Amino acid sequence: MCSAVMSDVRDDMTESVRIFCVFFFFNDTATTEIYTLSLHDALPIFLEKMTLEEKIGQMTQVDRQFIELSDINEYFIGSILSGGGSTPEVNEAKAWADMVDQYQQEALKTRLKIPIIYGIDAVHGHNNVKGAVIFPHNIGLGCMRNPELVKQAAAVTAAEVAATGIHWTFAPCLAVSRDERWGRAYESFSEDPGLVTDYSAAAIKGYQGNSLGEKGKILSCAKHFAGDGGTLWGTGLKGKIDRGNTMLNEDEFRRIHVEPYLPAIDAGVGSIMASFNSWNGEKVHGKKDLLTGIIKEELGFEGIIVSDWQGIDELPGDYKSDIIAGINAGIDMVMVPGAVPYGGESFKIFLKLFKEAVLEESILMSRIDDAVRRILTVKYDMGLFEHPMADRTQVNNIGTDSHREVARQCVRESLVLLKNENNILPLNKENQKITVTGSHADNLGYQCGGWTITWQGDSGAITDGTTIFQGIITTVSDPSSVILSENGENLLDADVVIAIIGEKPYAEMEGDREELIIDKNDLKLLKKIKESGKPVAVILVTGRPLIITPYLDDWDALIAAWLPGTEGEGVTDVLFGDYKPTGKLSVSWPKHMNQIPINIGDKNYDPLFEYGFGLSY
Repeated sequence: MCSAVMSDVRDDMTESVRIFCVFFFFNDTATTEIYTLSLHDALPIFLEKMTLEEKIGQMTQVDRQFIELSDINEYFIGSILSGGGSTPEVNEAKAWADMVDQYQQEALKTRLKIPIIYGIDAVHGHNNVKGAVIFPHNIGLGCMRNPELVKQAAAVTAAEVAATGIHWTFAPCLAVSRDERWGRAYESFSEDPGLVTDYSAAAIKGYQGNSLGEKGKILSCAKHFAGDGGTLWGTGLKGKIDRGNTMLNEDEFRRIHVEPYLPAIDAGVGSIMASFNSWNGEKVHGKKDLLTGIIKEELGFEGIIVSDWQGIDELPGDYKSDIIAGINAGIDMVMVPGAVPYGGESFKIFLKLFKEAVLEESILMSRIDDAVRRILTVKYDMGLFEHPMADRTQVNNIGTDSHREVARQCVRESLVLLKNENNILPLNKENQKITVTGSHADNLGYQCGGWTITWQGDSGAITDGTTIFQGIITTVSDPSSVILSENGENLLDADVVIAIIGEKPYAEMEGDREELIIDKNDLKLLKKIKESGKPVAVILVTGRPLIITPYLDDWDALIAAWLPGTEGEGVTDVLFGDYKPTGKLSVSWPKHMNQIPINIGDKNYDPLFEYGFGLSY
């Protein structure tokens, strides 16, 4: 019945006037009505011609694992995503672009030819794609105190994501993490809302550029609105903390957890993701006063509010009431990935119940039209109507040397020197026998952490990159003077020992830990090094501070390397003195577990290392 075409942008002296041409074909006649209007004026006409099924399809996002190609055409699906580890069979850039284009081709077969928008969690680089550059996780970037470099990192990520044909990243995370036990603590730039706020606009500009639709840029998503970093231990899943309850009065809630979103919206962020957590006992996915009242009405946000992965499912009541509550609260696009509770039929059940709710007027058409208007506007502004297919000229723009150099600089600037007794660091590149040991010395997967190739991350050479040990080998003048001894053998021949230890990868609720302790095998290794009497520099590869007070006196030097990603040479750049350590703690480092949660500004604040601490040489 109808097809749509959208034209180019026309500028006048005061504003950019977007010309929106809509061609309507009624029945099988040749009658054509042509409207040449501003986008603002044309959208109501366009929405009037859309069926209810087409509208709610646009508001639906499905994981690629749970949808057939033909479903996009049949159900008018507006968005596809790849969850963590959801990759094409051949995990390389061209295969990703081919896959996205297949979905796009199906979307363009629909009556209105509205393109899909494809989303992914590219949260520290294009982390699902083998060979992409993996940046330090946000807790490390916070230690840099360098918004411009954060912008560069986001720009590199955007270029690599765009090279695979993908349009949208669910980043940056603007959570203000207030409890180190949280499994997502490393996704936060800082415990300090001021530092997160300082980084907010920079990250958005890096991903999106100055306006949507710039070549090599992608749609950004500020997440998770709001309060996900402030949840209390014991209120989350399985009695832990993730997806728990943030208990704060409105003034404190706004000061800590809403403030970072203000510069993001001012910077033009195109989407915001609702948060899993509750605020004072009410799930955010159903809180109209937050999603509509604050974001849309108070802050004037004109983009898309998207739910988190099955986020509406956690609202009280049955699935239909979840849909009603979430949409009416202000969610414009619902992530209906598929796995639970309805298996691969989840999105079809969602669409059925959604339609019923609209027909029953439990959800008003005005709410539907507002959501679809937002979605179509973002797609239009991104240029998807004119250029829906992947730009194949960029397909080799993955893992380039220039991109890796940006990541390497991020690693260098994120390292925090916490101890350097007798100036053991920097190490000498010459005339020194070095034993490198520890579980994380030569393990790229451990070094990258969660959200790398798979959701939870993994061990070993899971992608392309350089381990810290490999970086040491390439840095010293005589590689034969370096011995790798993962279990602590050959210590007696060493002039100095570098012990690289830390946490094994995790993501989200799987990383919630009641005790932030060093791994027992790492402790055995450290005891063996102490007994050898050799000087030791400890490098901690971790997504958060660990309790180190009982052991710190045994170590001559200590570097917090966080989760540095694929560029291990960034660590050795500092370790051997080519660059001075400049990182400053973005979080407070507790002395013992009963201090947690601990944050700058707390009454009786007495950490092992205070927020902002960092030595140099």
